[in-house]
Amino acid sequence: MMIQQNWKRSFFTIWAGQAVSLITSSALQMAIIWYLTDTTGSAMVLSLATMAGFLPQALLGTIIGVWVDRWNRKLVMIGADLFIAAAGVALAVVALTIELPVWVVMIVLLIRSAGSAFHTPALSAVTPLLVPEDQLTKCAGYSQSVQSASYILSPAIGAFMYAAWELEMIIAIDVLGALFACVTVAMVPIPKPEAQGRSVANNFFKEAKEGYLALRASAGLFALLWIGALYAFIFLPINALFPLMSMSYFGGTAAHASIVEIVFAGGMLAGGLVLGVWGGFKKRALSIISSISLMGIALFLAGLLPVHGFVIFVICGALMGFSSPFYSGVQMALIQERIPPEFLGRVFGLIGSLTSLAMPVGLIMSGIFADRIGIHTWFMLSGVCMIGIALLCVLLPSICNLDRINDHRS
Repeated sequence: MMIQQNWKRSFFTIWAGQAVSLITSSALQMAIIWYLTDTTGSAMVLSLATMAGFLPQALLGTIIGVWVDRWNRKLVMIGADLFIAAAGVALAVVALTIELPVWVVMIVLLIRSAGSAFHTPALSAVTPLLVPEDQLTKCAGYSQSVQSASYILSPAIGAFMYAAWELEMIIAIDVLGALFACVTVAMVPIPKPEAQGRSVANNFFKEAKEGYLALRASAGLFALLWIGALYAFIFLPINALFPLMSMSYFGGTAAHASIVEIVFAGGMLAGGLVLGVWGGFKKRALSIISSISLMGIALFLAGLLPVHGFVIFVICGALMGFSSPFYSGVQMALIQERIPPEFLGRVFGLIGSLTSLAMPVGLIMSGIFADRIGIHTWFMLSGVCMIGIALLCVLLPSICNLDRINDHRS
């Protein structure tokens, strides 16, 4: 039975810890990237570091989801934070002993990513056990705001700390952030799902399939799964191409590229806060379709801009960021509402895997075509594709009927 008394205190206590941990962890991640840039100057090394950041989630997300549903989610979150912190401590010990080898950094990045692959679905699966169903969309908006604030603050904090301190000191701050997150999670009583344990068949692959079938049973959520994969395939590479658009097409500097990144994250922060206060349209399919449409229009306009249109590009970036929470936040809330709690770890693991796999494929495709047809043309075509996804949502009855409780297949 969900504990709804004092749910705000429980939710915001956990998220206060997550906010601190997310910022310190992201700052360390940026400091590591700066370290690799300084010591190697190799684009290949930086690409491998990026791969290490999402590979465990892409390959192991569904498997990890089974464990998240089997185990105590509170302990999973605490254990994942401690595991990530321990990897940082190991990195600091090596750095104090010898000159830090690149291969050690890569292993630590993989370990930290694996810890996050446990922590993320566990946190998403815990939220509906604490928050009343009619507040899930608003809480998803606040969660998006925390992540957006991290995107804004972490690069600046990471760059400042890397310039001022040794890597070991930055790691120590990240460990303190992880410990603070563990304390806040430990303070909050988190009920176990009522069905947890009864459905465990001691057959790993059968349990993984159960998570897929739980999502498959809802026509609307299953359609959103593939809409989300298309969204990630188009949008996530665009996010990585912002600096190239700012500097190569508009002829700007690194400062111009930073402005776009900050404004985009600021738009996400504003969108998350608006979603948190307002909750989105009553018909949530409208929130999703409007979000994808606004993203597509902003991308299309960005691709049409002349080389002296950087200011308009910044505005387009803000609109892209603002639109994002109204898709991802509403999707998360719908899943938390409709999927039984005992399956949520597996469902969020599956979604994380699909999204993580779509990103590198999209990056490769966008890199190939953007070089051939021009980065601005690629932005324009991506906008057309995104508008096409919005039209597809309008044409799919399963998406339009998302607000119906009984949207299951007959």
